[in-house]
Amino acid sequence: MSADILLSRLDKVRKTGRDSWLACCPAHEDRRPSLSVRETNDGKILVRCHAGCDVHEIVAAAGIELADLFPPREPGHHVGKPERRPFPAADALRAVAGEAMFAAAACVSMAAGEPVDRDRLVLAASRIVAAIRASGIEP
Repeated sequence: MSADILLSRLDKVRKTGRDSWLACCPAHEDRRPSLSVRETNDGKILVRCHAGCDVHEIVAAAGIELADLFPPREPGHHVGKPERRPFPAADALRAVAGEAMFAAAACVSMAAGEPVDRDRLVLAASRIVAAIRASGIEP
C-alpha cells in the first residue's frame, strides 16, 4: 500500500516535506493535526500520533491492517523469528569457566606427575573451543 491510500482516509492532510505529511489522527478526536505520516525509501509507511495513540489504534481507526504499512514481500522471501541464543551468556561463561578450571587442575596434576583423565581434558578443550567459535571469535 502506498501512503496515498492511507492519506486518502485521513482529514486535514498537509504535506510537511518530501514523503511526509501531517494529518488528524483517526484514533482520537483531533482538532488540530497530530499524526505524522512518512513513507520511507523502501516503501514502509511510518505513523506517529503526537497525542499518544499507538499504531494499532491508528490503523484500526483508518480501516487498514498493520501489514498494509509495509511493502509486499517478495515471493520466496521468508522472514523467520530473530535468532535467539539458546541460553544466557552468563550460563555460557560459567560453563567455560568450569572447563577452564578442570583444564588448569589437569595441568597441575600432569606437572606433578599424577595421572590425568586425558579424554576428559580433550573434551574440556573442545568445549572451550566450541564456545569461542559460537561467540564469533576464532581462536
